[in-house]
Amino acid sequence: MTSASLSRTVTPAPKFPDLRLSVSDLGLSRGDMVLARDLGLALGPGEALLLTGRNGTGKTSLLRALAGFIEPDTGAIRLNDEPAALAAADTIAWLGHADGLKPGETPRSALRFWADLYGQPRTAIMPALRALEIDHLIDRPAARLSRGQQRRCGLARIVLAHRPLWLLDEPAGPLDAEGRACLAALVASHRARGGLVIAATHQPLDWPDARSLDMGAI
Repeated sequence: MTSASLSRTVTPAPKFPDLRLSVSDLGLSRGDMVLARDLGLALGPGEALLLTGRNGTGKTSLLRALAGFIEPDTGAIRLNDEPAALAAADTIAWLGHADGLKPGETPRSALRFWADLYGQPRTAIMPALRALEIDHLIDRPAARLSRGQQRRCGLARIVLAHRPLWLLDEPAGPLDAEGRACLAALVASHRARGGLVIAATHQPLDWPDARSLDMGAI
């Protein structure tokens, strides 16, 4: 990514209202396997946390619990003063392993759907695609996009969501060096607005001041 392309990824936008995530005494398991016990976390505006550790240590399970997709065995997850499960719809943007693209649909049609769903203007689609440097692919069917290009479309959807807390599961997995630079710029812009980011990753991510939690060590 050139310095010129990096600068265009950072578009001035309003600050998010202050959001704080707190996790206390959290217990997670999968079947008979204990993934976490008495886990505590706290993140405030502009902070990022990287979840690391080998496969099977609970990175995705923790993200899913934070998103309200699964119920933890014990403990509490709160966003400001509300249980996360109640606040999630207006607060959390989720990116899992799938990018949500049907083989025959284009980024334009997919992102129009998501913009409408999120209540965001369709005029925000092109800036999001430019930030990921795939605006020239807006009318190419997803089946003709590379895995990395599909991931960039998924990240554009996260930008369109306009939610303060990003939960990202292996966001850089299929990305090349240029794609990882786009991702880093998006994360930096989001954090500058007071947004929070939690990402599960096997890859080193060069996000300044990001904290790290090894799920295999808890």
